[in-house]
Amino acid sequence: MTYSALILAGTRPGGDPLAGTEGKPHKALIELEGTALLERVSAALREAGADRIAVSCDHPDVVALARSLDLEVLPTGQGPSESTAIAFAALGAPLLVTTADHGLLKPEWVRHIVDTTPRAADLSIMLAERRDIEAAMPGSKRTYLRLADGAWSGCNLFYLQHEGAGRAIENWKAVEADRKRPWRIVRRLGVSTLLKYALGRLSMAQAIEMLGLRMGVRASLVKAPDGLAAVDVDKPQDLNDIRELLRKGRA
Repeated sequence: MTYSALILAGTRPGGDPLAGTEGKPHKALIELEGTALLERVSAALREAGADRIAVSCDHPDVVALARSLDLEVLPTGQGPSESTAIAFAALGAPLLVTTADHGLLKPEWVRHIVDTTPRAADLSIMLAERRDIEAAMPGSKRTYLRLADGAWSGCNLFYLQHEGAGRAIENWKAVEADRKRPWRIVRRLGVSTLLKYALGRLSMAQAIEMLGLRMGVRASLVKAPDGLAAVDVDKPQDLNDIRELLRKGRA
């Protein structure tokens, strides 16, 4: 399967506090075992078989690193959804989307979402179950969406398989804003779905499928094969935990 990959590495308004504590001008430049996050992520994507790899970035130091790694540089938009839309217009489908702070990204996770996304699906989203995350990294603090089949956390891995996925990008910004308020996301699916959610009968796979239909696309859940897929470098504790895992050879 030939596909392109996008690494989101835009600059947060006001900068990223974590980058400052590490003495770096941008989070994508934070190092794990002497290697910048951006380089680690791009290496995993290359090993996974991505044909073209682009970085959506605006900081000059990140641009310079991206070019030194022979990555395509694309402009950023107003937030991840708009940046993805710009990249999708430039690269087309299929497109694997991830983030520069996915420091533990493994090629097998990328291949898993590419290989297991149903052929008819316009897009898929990888999520990890809480029990798998806590087994892989006990005590890790993540944001969870609780549905009938358990609590789930995002893995910052999206596969836009067909051109129809572009319709979902247009709606991504609104869903993104409500990611910590699941009832507001479910409310977009209509009264009957909201009732199923309230009664504890709505599974994550159903929610993603129904949300996709509302956006005019076929969307699918891909369960993460490893709880660590949901662990990114977002807070100082994340960075400490990841470095400890790497030190012990467990990641």
